[in-house]
Amino acid sequence: MKRLFVVALILTGFVQAQAQQNMGTDYRTALGVKVYPGAVTVKHFINRNAIEGLGYISSDGFRLTGLYEIHNNLGNVEGLKWYVGGGGHVGVWSDSWKNRYPTRESGLAIGVDGVLGLDYKIKGAPLNLSFDWQPSFNIIGYNYFEGGWGGLAIRYTF
Repeated sequence: MKRLFVVALILTGFVQAQAQQNMGTDYRTALGVKVYPGAVTVKHFINRNAIEGLGYISSDGFRLTGLYEIHNNLGNVEGLKWYVGGGGHVGVWSDSWKNRYPTRESGLAIGVDGVLGLDYKIKGAPLNLSFDWQPSFNIIGYNYFEGGWGGLAIRYTF
């Protein structure tokens, strides 16, 4: 029990130290959730550009998406950027999904994604918000265009 307390204390100190470093309008890495269709999201900056990973899970299966995003300042608003980019996804779907879309026997879906959005780092808080549109096209598995991916992300910045 004593070790658990020490580990918890160390983690709390680490989180507080990271929060103090991320009170400005820039951040390096952020972890959070994206609302619609519902995903875990992690974004990491490499200079001015970022890579983002998304993990969607539903009762029908899951989908993993990787994106490369080019970020640029938007006007004179501190912490506000617009971004555009692309990437790909892979999904594995259940038998119920395959029964609804019977043209393919496989529950595998592989495709390409685009992304266009806004990213805002809240000054004075270790929080980031983004809102984007992520159109995608499946090219392996059930072929279709999906224009409804994207949404609001809320992330904790490191």
